[in-house]
Amino acid sequence: MKRSDRRILTTHVGSLPRPDALLELNRAKFAGGAYDEAAFATALSAAVDDVCRKQAEIGIDVVNDGEFGKTTSGAVDYGAWSSYAWGRLAGWERGEPGRLPALAGRRDRMKFVDFYAELDATSFRSSSSLGGRPPVFTGPISYVGQRALSADLANFKTALAKTTAAEGFMTSVAPGSFARRQNRYYASDEEFLHALGEAMREEYRAIIEAGFVLQLDDPGLPDSWDMANPEPTVEEYKKFATVRVEALNHALRGLPEDRIRYHICWGSWHGPHSTDLPLASIVDVLLLVHAGAFSVEAGNVRHAHEWKVWRDVKLPGGKILIPGVVSHATNVVEHPELVADRIVTFARVVGRENVIAGTDCGLGGRIHPQLAWAKLEALVAGARLATQQLWL
Repeated sequence: MKRSDRRILTTHVGSLPRPDALLELNRAKFAGGAYDEAAFATALSAAVDDVCRKQAEIGIDVVNDGEFGKTTSGAVDYGAWSSYAWGRLAGWERGEPGRLPALAGRRDRMKFVDFYAELDATSFRSSSSLGGRPPVFTGPISYVGQRALSADLANFKTALAKTTAAEGFMTSVAPGSFARRQNRYYASDEEFLHALGEAMREEYRAIIEAGFVLQLDDPGLPDSWDMANPEPTVEEYKKFATVRVEALNHALRGLPEDRIRYHICWGSWHGPHSTDLPLASIVDVLLLVHAGAFSVEAGNVRHAHEWKVWRDVKLPGGKILIPGVVSHATNVVEHPELVADRIVTFARVVGRENVIAGTDCGLGGRIHPQLAWAKLEALVAGARLATQQLWL
């Protein structure tokens, strides 16, 4: 994995704005009806080429495929980062009509009922419930997504080779976050988690073997706290989270840590987040993950103060921190000087060579495409300013 040994490198979390032509084909595919597979393959390949080129032209160092191979229900979809895996796993069937059971019980939603009613009616869209019938695991889980994964890897490899980007990464969902679904087959939580991990291991290994950095998306590590009702003690929750990390580490056994980065956030929706678990309460569990880099939400107003955690908690030797220094949570485009200030703050705490500047979460589908690209430009400009302060 590349490091900021001569300057501050830049990256982002994954999702980028999809072009309209690809979105139209995605809608047809998501609906489960007939769609032109050849047209989809052609459009996907062209879109990945374009998004890689655009990232590199802006100056992003560690780029990805925009997550374009992960089917989305529309331009706004808060669930595509994980719901794509339904198409790559066997062992489930559609459940009864409704939403994911965990969503309604969120304590933040219960605290701000009127706000969330308005949000749901106007701007919150998620494919997590798979068209209103949340899937249920009813049999042994296995990986069946080889064809889609192979296409993603091939498209990205071809596109990346046409750019001057320093490195490429590809995202995959961690078992702990995907396990927030109903299980009617496995006898225990641990058995369920390990079965998910074993199935997804095929994807993890393939991404690394293709020459890319694997990014594991696991917002559930801190974010499931808000789903627990009544509120548990921090120690109880950490035991819950540790079981999920253990399942992930088992799935990663034998894979090179220096080719793996691990992303957490607090759900990424545009809400109050008043019941988010503090980073300080979960950071020791975070650092148990067998990864070489940790991508952490750090730019939005609920978590921007948490750089202080790293004054008290030592980043393990050889590890990289990828703090979010621009956020998906606001339409305001961060000034490059603010971005630089944030980068320098982290660099002075954990070491400049141990920082890669990133985003809080995926920008695609969270804010207008024009703003997403403007934020990435601000990220690059801020990293240049920070480099001047840290190296000159």
